[in-house]
Amino acid sequence: MRRRVVELARSWVWILVSVALWCLLWGGIDLKNVLGGLVAAIFVFVLFPMPPLGHELTVRPVRFVLFLLRFLYDLCASAIEVGWYAIRPAPQPPSSVVAVKMASRSDLFLTTTGVLCTLIPGSVVVEAQRATGMLFLHTIGTGTPEEAEKARRQVREQEVRLLRAVARREVLEEAGLL
Repeated sequence: MRRRVVELARSWVWILVSVALWCLLWGGIDLKNVLGGLVAAIFVFVLFPMPPLGHELTVRPVRFVLFLLRFLYDLCASAIEVGWYAIRPAPQPPSSVVAVKMASRSDLFLTTTGVLCTLIPGSVVVEAQRATGMLFLHTIGTGTPEEAEKARRQVREQEVRLLRAVARREVLEEAGLL
């Protein structure tokens, strides 16, 4: 328990992020929300310590902003496309499960790429294989091999943008991006 309290000092950025999210969830920044978020964050971080991530992460601010902007664009474009599929007077669009081999062997980036792909409307991760580095996604609008390959390419591009934004040099080298 003592070690976990010492590790809190190293987790100060995550604690601040947690407090900010807490304030967003409660609808505003005031003393009550900040203190409540701080207590909740410290409680969670002491009871459920995070695994060390520092050996895989380094934030490149410009690439990170570009990554976020592209993610927001993909989010909006996919939401419009899925919305159109829902209201158009035509049959349901074809869908399929697409397997995508990830460039990185990191569990962190496999998981994060899967989460990002699931957040974008029209695709959801149905399986992630840690041993092979494969993501299996159910995607809407992939009735032909060309459309399935386009979905694969979009997932790989998403992973590459993520890696270039926050992965350390060693992870980029392992993924063949340097």
